[in-house]
Amino acid sequence: MTSDDARPLQDRPGEAPAGEAVVTCEDEAATCRAAEDLAMALRPGDCVCLVGDLGAGKSTFARALIRALADDDALDVPSPTFTLVQSYALPRFAVAHFDLYRLEDPEEVDELGLEDALETGVALVEWPERAAAAIPRSRLVLRIDAEVQEGARRLAFSWEEGDWGHRIARTFAIRDLVVQAGMEGATRRYFQGDASPRRFETVVDGERRAILVNADPALRPPAPVLRDGLSYAEIVHLADQSSEAVVAVAHALRERGFATPALLGADLQAGILLQEDLGRGKVVDTEGNPVPERYAAAMDVLADLHATPPENPLPLPEAARASPNAAWHLPSFDLRAFLVEVELFLDWSLPEAGITADDGLRAEFAALWTPLLESALAGSRTWVLRDYHSPNLIWRAERKWHERIGIVDTQDTVIGPDAYDVASLAQDARVDIPRQLEADLVARYVARRLEIDPAFDTERFARDYAIVAAQRATRILGVFRRLHRRDGKPAYLRHLPRVRDYLVRALETGDLAELREWFAGHDPDLADRLGRTAH
Repeated sequence: MTSDDARPLQDRPGEAPAGEAVVTCEDEAATCRAAEDLAMALRPGDCVCLVGDLGAGKSTFARALIRALADDDALDVPSPTFTLVQSYALPRFAVAHFDLYRLEDPEEVDELGLEDALETGVALVEWPERAAAAIPRSRLVLRIDAEVQEGARRLAFSWEEGDWGHRIARTFAIRDLVVQAGMEGATRRYFQGDASPRRFETVVDGERRAILVNADPALRPPAPVLRDGLSYAEIVHLADQSSEAVVAVAHALRERGFATPALLGADLQAGILLQEDLGRGKVVDTEGNPVPERYAAAMDVLADLHATPPENPLPLPEAARASPNAAWHLPSFDLRAFLVEVELFLDWSLPEAGITADDGLRAEFAALWTPLLESALAGSRTWVLRDYHSPNLIWRAERKWHERIGIVDTQDTVIGPDAYDVASLAQDARVDIPRQLEADLVARYVARRLEIDPAFDTERFARDYAIVAAQRATRILGVFRRLHRRDGKPAYLRHLPRVRDYLVRALETGDLAELREWFAGHDPDLADRLGRTAH
């Protein structure tokens, strides 16, 4: 597929375009890949108009695009020539495929449900000029022209308003990066990601598989100032979609013998990364229950990782360096970060109990946490991956030793207490970890650390573990409420009872007695579990 100079389009509804982009596809396979590229750039509310002569390939393009969105190469996608519209209820959003060639009255398009289709999904419209007045100005127009060479197509994209120029350029830039990585014939498919604005794709070319990380700066939400002129992400040292952090941490871990994705291609400035696909194996079974031997293997990885503190800053891999000295500096998990994180409980969880945290309550809460967190921060300092738990651990049964545990989503790594990631795994927020399994996992970690270093302070570690486990559970109770109320993601609410139970476990430690009394007196759900009465 090659780019051409844009030229005026014919048969286009509306006014002259605000922007154009033209590509040439040498054969039908290249045209289908272009349809996949466009599919990856679509979102609900988009209207795509397909323009061209009879036989130009409009239906072929639409079929490839719909199959890419459905992630089903065998999906039956009939031409809607006689039905006028064909609808598809796909996992991400619905798609309605319109063919208006036989439309007798332009007003009939309202009866076909174009406006309704655009409320929650995407509309593909062939012969849009038959109902030009009903087509929104925010449309993308694609004119398909057959070239002299058999099978070749010229695709001319145009738009009058919206961010189509950015989206079209970006999705084809991703294709260029995939081609540069030697995967010219690869298919691109949407891949479920995390809670961040990043988007992920699977990229498959024969036996080669990769994960495309799309951290589009244009999709990064504005970061309001929380305090001291800094945003929440800055205070708690989140990498905020930094591609440098992604590749630097993964590279450093791979250099030490741990299984993180190899970098296959990168455009750091654009926030586009192509990484090795480590597989789909899980550390939980098909019912979502922990598999003890897999969690044990993950704990062994963690113990060995913590025994080799990082050399800061971390150099970027050569393939991603903009300069010879390019590196990523790991921030330090500090008291301010810890305190701001637990404040999420006050901001998002306590209001559910009808309590508004005033300045006095906030000061009281911080006063209880401060000496505990200062104690944990004064202990052993090493890698803290922060999200070392089931969603980010990939089980690879065919590998040996540490290669069995694939590790992803490491960009938010900091320097902090060694107990933090142990708590992340042993109190997995998305998995029910029984008390005995938690105790076994922690004991396994301690035994491995003692094997490496007989001077490892087990009493200090046990104290730190209880503190950071309580801190982490408190933060998560606030984060999951925020994801529900602010971000419209109610699925996280199902984890709250589990996380409350984890918090109760941590609060059973004697050093946390005052904090336990505070929670028992302010949160009715926790009061029930702690055997107290909230006021």
